[in-house]
Amino acid sequence: MTSKPTERIAADSDEPEADSSAEQLTPGRVLDHGRYRLLSKVGSDERCNAELWRAKDGVLGRDVALTILIGDRADAQAATNARRTLERAMHASTFNHVGVARVLDVVTQSAGDPPGVLGLVIAEWTHGTDLLDLVAEGPLPPGTAARLMQPLAAAVESAHHAGLVLGADHPQRIRVTPEGEVRMAFPGPLSHASSSDDVRGLGAALYLLLTGRWALGDTPEGLPSAPTGPDGNLVAPRTLRPTVPMELSTVAVRALGNPDSTGTTGGVRTGAAVLRVLEQYATYEPANTLSNGAPPAESNEVWRRDDPKPDQAKRRKLAISVGVLAVATILVIGWIAVGVIGIFTESNQSSGTGTVIEGNNPGTNTQQPPPPQAAPVRVTEGTSFTAQGEPDAPGRINNLFDGDPSTYWSTFGYFQQLGPGGINTATGAVLTLERPSVLQQIVINSPSAGAKVEIRQVDGSPSMNSKLLGSAVLGAGDTPIKLEAVAPSSKIMVVLTQLSQKGGEYSSQINEVTVTGSVA
Repeated sequence: MTSKPTERIAADSDEPEADSSAEQLTPGRVLDHGRYRLLSKVGSDERCNAELWRAKDGVLGRDVALTILIGDRADAQAATNARRTLERAMHASTFNHVGVARVLDVVTQSAGDPPGVLGLVIAEWTHGTDLLDLVAEGPLPPGTAARLMQPLAAAVESAHHAGLVLGADHPQRIRVTPEGEVRMAFPGPLSHASSSDDVRGLGAALYLLLTGRWALGDTPEGLPSAPTGPDGNLVAPRTLRPTVPMELSTVAVRALGNPDSTGTTGGVRTGAAVLRVLEQYATYEPANTLSNGAPPAESNEVWRRDDPKPDQAKRRKLAISVGVLAVATILVIGWIAVGVIGIFTESNQSSGTGTVIEGNNPGTNTQQPPPPQAAPVRVTEGTSFTAQGEPDAPGRINNLFDGDPSTYWSTFGYFQQLGPGGINTATGAVLTLERPSVLQQIVINSPSAGAKVEIRQVDGSPSMNSKLLGSAVLGAGDTPIKLEAVAPSSKIMVVLTQLSQKGGEYSSQINEVTVTGSVA
């Protein structure tokens, strides 16, 4: 049983006061008497001068989420606000919900920490994806957005029934778990935050997933702000993306406290009201065309409805890996058997002087060494390739060979098929192999049935004139492609020349690429 965290106030430090910028907060720095080692900065909440970090708990040996409150200890107001935030975080430690990371500890002004640190909120680390990274390549399909948001909306409603405020109104405090659930990852509500702020936070998070834009308060760096119309009111998600259902668009706007398309203001003041709409549209899929016959403007999909959940994909990937290992083992055993048979054959054919006796060419040993056996060839690096125009999702290229089938690389959504006369003719990646190898097969795991892929050998600059090793039309799942290679390759191109079609647009996704060959 985990004991309730207690607020710990260390003795006053003899260190001289420094400015509150906390410039000393860098990866590797340790806080709270050396217990928490900073690993990487995840974000910042400038409203309360807080930094959000991933850290390692040296006592329990696990990663944790740190909300580090920064300020001048001589500033009475800053100290009061920080203490109020820490008190509210400590009260929330009794609250357990899948939509909120559990608060493990609260520390105030620990001796030995940089003078600008006013306190820490320590919570369990949420593995998965940053909310801003999730929309970096475009907004999500409405059904996916609704499904992801359900746990957070349920957590807000449950917390409010318990008399607690979560502070779920900042995008960098929210993460998405590997199971595809939005979660409050960095608890610690502002000193003045109210339950209404949590509801507005739900509206802003839903607006972000539907549009890729932030609509509440100051917009974090690198994230576009939500647009407003000539009347100064927030533009509804459905106006920006006509495939968004009216009810889903309306609940996002009215939860933010803005007038909806009818001019009605307010009306959504509880997490339960938001949750009801999310549940209604969690399985929503847009029609293939709009009422005016135009194709819907869907963007890249994340955790698509027809995709297997990450745990199922991992089990499938594990089965594939075990199968590859079994095949490799059989090949090695076969190679050993051939060698043993060759030894006995050579012995039977040898004369007493050790001369090899051949039927037509005496004195010539025609026994050939066993052919090289196929084995997995590891990919060490990947870069984007595009025949023309902007490369597709360069930040996701490493997902092609990270060994995790729950991650993937995908193209943008195109309104035209790849090919002459279109916006592009080919898109994909250049993969660097661990060692030069004569390639025999490549297996591509993808849900995008109907997409066409080509594998080309790269000897100089990557181009569509490079030697073609193999091609195939992808099926849903694993597609093995036999490669006709006679010379070793150290780099190959994996390029899509035709995309699959869904929902009125053209796009494709590749989860994993596995290469086999023999060492050159």
